[in-house]
Amino acid sequence: MAPVETPPPGKYEWLVVVPDKPGTQQKRLEVRPKHFEGLKAHIESGIIKTGGAILNDKPESEDPSKFDWYGSTLVVVASSKEEVRQLLANDIYGTSGVWDVENAQIWAAKIAFRNP
Repeated sequence: MAPVETPPPGKYEWLVVVPDKPGTQQKRLEVRPKHFEGLKAHIESGIIKTGGAILNDKPESEDPSKFDWYGSTLVVVASSKEEVRQLLANDIYGTSGVWDVENAQIWAAKIAFRNP
């Protein structure tokens, strides 16, 4: 098992579950390319360690337009819960009304391992 990188001093890892607002599937699909583009700098800098969609059930197809979306999950390196919430609010999913940022669940997490 490879050791997990320790966040820089003053930072911590946060496990985030952010639900989508009801009725936003079409908007999610519309802004999805901009969401991925906006994530690049955060991923390259190590601010976002992992992330992806949460679905209400296993999809029957790999076509995203057929998914039953719940929201997203991420592991974020930040100084505080408020900093994480600001990152969510500034994402295109936050600014376009897809994510329900106010109801995001954000926990400080001590990640023990990661598989490549």
